[in-house]
Amino acid sequence: MPAVRDWTEAERDQWQQWWESPQAAMWDESFIPTVAVMLTYFGKILDGTATSTHQMEFRHLAGALGLTAEGMKRLGWAFEGDAQ
Repeated sequence: MPAVRDWTEAERDQWQQWWESPQAAMWDESFIPTVAVMLTYFGKILDGTATSTHQMEFRHLAGALGLTAEGMKRLGWAFEGDAQ
C-alpha cells in the first residue's frame, strides 16, 4: 500500500481483497495509484464522508478496473467457465 497516509484496518483489508481478486492478474504496478485513489473513496463511503462525486468516481474506477460485471464485460474479460 502506498505510504501516503494512515490506512484503516477496513481499508487495508479491502486493498488485500482487491489485489487478490482474479481481476488483479490484469493489473501491474502502474495500477497502484489508481487502486489507492479508489481505496480513498472506499474509506469515505465507509465513514459516511463521501460526496456524490466520490461515490460516482468510486463506481467509475471499479468499472475501469474490471471489479464490476459491467466493467468486466466492457474490458472483454470473463472468468473461466463463464458462458460467452
